[in-house]
Amino acid sequence: MGEAGRKKIVIDTDPGIDDAMAIFVALNSPEIEVIGLTTIYGNVYTTLATRNALHLLEIAERTDIPVAEGSHVTITKGTKLRIADFVHGADGLGNQNFPPPKGKPIDQSAAAFLVEQANLYPGKVTVVALGPLTNVALAIQLDPAFPKKIGQIVLLGGAFSVNGNVNPAAEANIFGDPDAADIVFTSGADILAVGINVTHQIVLTEADQNKLALSKGKYAQYLCKILGIYFSYHHEAYSTQAVYLHDPTALLAAVNPSLLTYTEGVVRVQTSGITRGLTIFDNTKKRYGEITEWSDKPTVKVAVTVDAPAIVELVMERLMNS
Repeated sequence: MGEAGRKKIVIDTDPGIDDAMAIFVALNSPEIEVIGLTTIYGNVYTTLATRNALHLLEIAERTDIPVAEGSHVTITKGTKLRIADFVHGADGLGNQNFPPPKGKPIDQSAAAFLVEQANLYPGKVTVVALGPLTNVALAIQLDPAFPKKIGQIVLLGGAFSVNGNVNPAAEANIFGDPDAADIVFTSGADILAVGINVTHQIVLTEADQNKLALSKGKYAQYLCKILGIYFSYHHEAYSTQAVYLHDPTALLAAVNPSLLTYTEGVVRVQTSGITRGLTIFDNTKKRYGEITEWSDKPTVKVAVTVDAPAIVELVMERLMNS
């Protein structure tokens, strides 16, 4: 596929073990061109997310890719962030204590970088959002035309008709900044939401991990060093000997949308109370009598089924042949 045929992708990320996996898969996906990483809090605080993003690009020998640091607070300036370091280790990458990266983030903020790229390549840029949606919401506030200029936003977030993973109501990325998520979902952009109702079907087993360990792949070798803590968390939380591949699934949905099937409707996010972070899907089949907060909102696509074996195979293949 020529340069022109490749999809331009910005990955908004909070690395994160499965973020690392998604970034490596992206860098080894010939269908796409990664034009930047933007960073956000979630698995770790934003400062560390930036450091980890720079570190991963150094491991991949792709320091030509810019990293733009994102917001340190929620869209409503909230500073009490939920950080999932108990899942990914205190450093976000399995407590390997890697040396600090030599690279630095660019001077632009993540939101400014997103707006600039959407203006440079109107309709051609896909944002793959793997953390809370603060940066994407800030880009919309910065440039109200952003939703129309961005090609697509593929976001990892929501729990559609299943329990959340932070609490029964909420999935972690939406829970991280529900106000930002609601802004994004109702912005009118071309949105594809990949929720944990789908990603919980994609598991990497211990046998898969052993296959990665035995392969010569540079990315596979690196990930085997950091996967241990991720396996122990899943064993503890879900009593399973496998890990969920949330981020790589969302990334591959951007690379090859035909790996999933989708339904279309309006999504709103609950921003307060015990269901804060809940994503509600309206299939728009019923005409309601009253004008409400749901009326005339733009629709989005929500993933409903996934070809799990195909996704695991792609992830394995792209990590091992690296």
